[in-house]
Amino acid sequence: MTAHPTTSSIPTLSPVSARRDIPNARRVVVKVGSSSISGENAGQVNHLIDALAEAHSRGTQIVLVSSGAIATGLPFLKLDGRPTDLATKQAAAAVGQNVLVFRYQESLRRYGIVAGQVLLTAGDLELAENRANARRAMERLLDLRILPIVNENDTVATEEIRFGDNDSLAARVARLINADLLVLLSDVESLYTKPPSEHGAEAIHDVAFGDPLSSIEFGGIGEAGVGTGGARTKVAAARLAAGAGTPVLLTATGLVHEALRGADIGTWFAAGPPEK
Repeated sequence: MTAHPTTSSIPTLSPVSARRDIPNARRVVVKVGSSSISGENAGQVNHLIDALAEAHSRGTQIVLVSSGAIATGLPFLKLDGRPTDLATKQAAAAVGQNVLVFRYQESLRRYGIVAGQVLLTAGDLELAENRANARRAMERLLDLRILPIVNENDTVATEEIRFGDNDSLAARVARLINADLLVLLSDVESLYTKPPSEHGAEAIHDVAFGDPLSSIEFGGIGEAGVGTGGARTKVAAARLAAGAGTPVLLTATGLVHEALRGADIGTWFAAGPPEK
């Protein structure tokens, strides 16, 4: 087994301004949705980890923002669908988060990579002291070559203080740690001008910084089933990250290898000037 780089051997890599720069990124946040890694798609966990481990082995610091705690917990509570009441959601998350992180760690073990669980609430990133604590913990994990797995702390979060979706959480984490790139993985390979199942839908290759995307008919990506985010939430998250200086690639979970190798796929959101 090849030894992984130590902190001192991680190169100072170039900024990411286009897809071709992705293999040279120093720090990448990858977000995966519930529908991509739970239920009948639970087998995609190994595929995802293979791609993350490949990037990790070349020195890139990887943070995984993973949905799926509630969806993973449902079978253990003998529930057929996503609950609507907060208490049952919290119970499902408490069970599912444990199982989800175990699955990730078992897959990472093949590469000698250790995961670190980080659970956040919206308040953790809104209050200055809590935000500083979260940043310090994340930075230390990355310095130690740990792969942080981040999720919203659904067990304690209330409806009033939730991020709302993990796309938003991922964008805020990317902003928190000054990531070079945010990759949003979903069920389809790119953003479309309208729901991809509709006639005339066209894939969008590039989105310039500040583009209002006024011609898009939102809908489609992950809006049914166990997930909570759709195309609109992904665009909002991409704008949040891009506004803080982090470019965003939106593509399908099945294409994560190609994405992290810099292939010309998905929808690229160009970033604005970095935050000072």
